[in-house]
Amino acid sequence: MNTIVRPRILVARAIFPEVMDKLTQHFDVEANPADDLWPRDELLRRLQGKQGVFTTGGERIDAALLKACPELRICANMAVGYNNFDLAAMTAAGVLGTNAPDVLTETTADMGFALLMAAARRVTEGEHFLRAGKWDRWAYDMLIGQDVHGATLGILGMGRIGRAIARRGALGFGMPVIYHNRSRLPAEEEAEVGARYVSKEELLKTADHLVLVVPYSAESHHSIGAAELALMKPSATLINIGRGGVVDDAALAQALREGRIAAAGLDVFEGEPKVHPDLLACSNVVLTPHIGSATVPTRKAMANLAADNLIGYLTQGKPLTPLNPEVIPA
Repeated sequence: MNTIVRPRILVARAIFPEVMDKLTQHFDVEANPADDLWPRDELLRRLQGKQGVFTTGGERIDAALLKACPELRICANMAVGYNNFDLAAMTAAGVLGTNAPDVLTETTADMGFALLMAAARRVTEGEHFLRAGKWDRWAYDMLIGQDVHGATLGILGMGRIGRAIARRGALGFGMPVIYHNRSRLPAEEEAEVGARYVSKEELLKTADHLVLVVPYSAESHHSIGAAELALMKPSATLINIGRGGVVDDAALAQALREGRIAAAGLDVFEGEPKVHPDLLACSNVVLTPHIGSATVPTRKAMANLAADNLIGYLTQGKPLTPLNPEVIPA
């Protein structure tokens, strides 16, 4: 009797039990229920003999790993970003990369607006002030911040999430919306989200609240540094829900400390999970641990999409969201 050999995959981090159950229906799965952060050599050891890997954005897939794991055929990221993938090296090795776009757009846009409002209205400062027992009377200037409604919303990066942020600002808060992007949107898309294209310099100078929604790359590294922060209004807030490394965190901390911008809200950091100590010392910044997509429905949708990419490719040769489709056999 012939025995059907099932593909072998590695799930690099703990995931929802129901998603794991789905994967085990199709594959021989090595899992990580303890959610250990494997060092590089341990990840390579566990990838031996595996045809697929379920990654969560923290596992670096590069040429050295691919050379050490010749049976690997697909790396499925449970994230829309994929700066943990050396996509050129993966393509050269014939290994498919997939991500999880679309399913987290609205949830991440919600988080962006939550950070914007918390930073502008000094919510975190207010809570710390109250918990410390400092609230003993009313004062006209106690924790006064900036208005959100009617203020100018600036967006750097006008992809799916950027457009969702623009809709919230224009339709929900009556905000004039300006944006800068590598390429300008078609006129009908600008009209749909009520946004006006401007240069990066005008964006920085004009925005009352600036939201960053750009992916990280060598080109976007420190897109917002000391020079860019110097162009912003002293009353402005800066929100980063894109990727760490887009902002020079040290320069941002200095601008916040010196009052050259009013506040910031950050969900992503350079070198995370470490956070620059100067940011931790600033009272006028709202800090969250990369939880932009952290709702139950959205995280389940992300996990299911990564699983479906593995199932679709390794069983039928048909992934749902390929990043380098040229490696898919004809």
